[in-house]
Amino acid sequence: MYNGYMRRVTLLLPLLLLVSACSKAPEVAKSEVAMRDFNASAPLETTIEFESNVKPKLLLKNLPNTYLKEANFTELPNWEGENYEAALESFIENCKSTKAQLVYKELCSEALTADDAKEFLEAHFKPYKIHNKDEHDKGLLTGYYEPHLHGSKRRHGRYIYPIYATPKDLITVELSSIYPALKNFRLRGRLEGNKLIPYYTREEVSEKALDAEVICYTDSRVDLFFLEIQGSGRVSLDNGQTIFVGFDNQNGHRYRAIGRYMIEQKMLKKDEVSLQSIKKWLEENPSRVDEVLNYNQSVVYFKERSRPASGSLGIELQAKRSVAVDRRYIPLGSMLYLNAKENRINGIVYAQDTGGAIKGAVRADLFLGYGKEAMHVAGRLKDELELWILLPNRGEVL
Repeated sequence: MYNGYMRRVTLLLPLLLLVSACSKAPEVAKSEVAMRDFNASAPLETTIEFESNVKPKLLLKNLPNTYLKEANFTELPNWEGENYEAALESFIENCKSTKAQLVYKELCSEALTADDAKEFLEAHFKPYKIHNKDEHDKGLLTGYYEPHLHGSKRRHGRYIYPIYATPKDLITVELSSIYPALKNFRLRGRLEGNKLIPYYTREEVSEKALDAEVICYTDSRVDLFFLEIQGSGRVSLDNGQTIFVGFDNQNGHRYRAIGRYMIEQKMLKKDEVSLQSIKKWLEENPSRVDEVLNYNQSVVYFKERSRPASGSLGIELQAKRSVAVDRRYIPLGSMLYLNAKENRINGIVYAQDTGGAIKGAVRADLFLGYGKEAMHVAGRLKDELELWILLPNRGEVL
């Protein structure tokens, strides 16, 4: 994916190989306020690229790998079935983030006085269909949710699995401060003497106490694992209080999907892998839980929050209106329209989050809210995706 990029920095590879934590911005849970971003100080700019035997594609200069093709609202599946008022309310909420304000500028304030939501959307925005670099316009839609755990502020009884805040000895190095060419890379590790070495893996963390605050203890390591995957959640404490936790940091090791491992080990068949099937298998095979969970060496650390799930923009996620995207292709804060035909999911959504498994231009992870129903739908959602970005219908803004 970064082959051309890496050829320009081959002399720096020894540095990158110092620790396993040195990689492309680590693949982490969805709520990471990440370093990988479009140029936030510049407005979106466009140009037209012409290729032989290929229709011109609209490209954002700030995101040179994002291939766009102009479309019309009439081309959006079930556009007439959209709840325009609710979509506009979500747009106004989305505009509370500075990222959205950079993309939509004065439209954020104009939306506050719009009399007709549909007329406002169609008059001020233009849809562009997002394509992959190979010209294909189909991708993948999955879902995620806000988990609910049970816990205690003190370790006792069944509450023995710690939800850690960021360890005090976890060091993060922004490589761009030394090598601007490595602006999309960061290094995480810990000091041993005067050397920076990889931070503890999941297996190592389970065998030692970290130098870190424990937010609370939970009663299920499997639920804790899926909390890390989702990136944020809520915990009902044994004192009757409910707290919210969200992503704060990560140990620097690359995220590896346990579902893939379970297929390779013939624990599950490819067509039956889901959140539900994985949890069921782990419950029925407790002696192999460590083996499966430790396959993913990545560990997420949390911080206590004052509100429910919030994504990379720092605003509260909206069920069925917020999506996680790959920010290398889609600007955070942008308004999108998605269509997943098999599940009959379509409508306006907002790019408000990111995720370690969310890779590619036509790729989205739909936030489905909180509770068992949200978990059930999210765990099984896997559908072919079409995706449009709705940009200001004003040339000077682009």
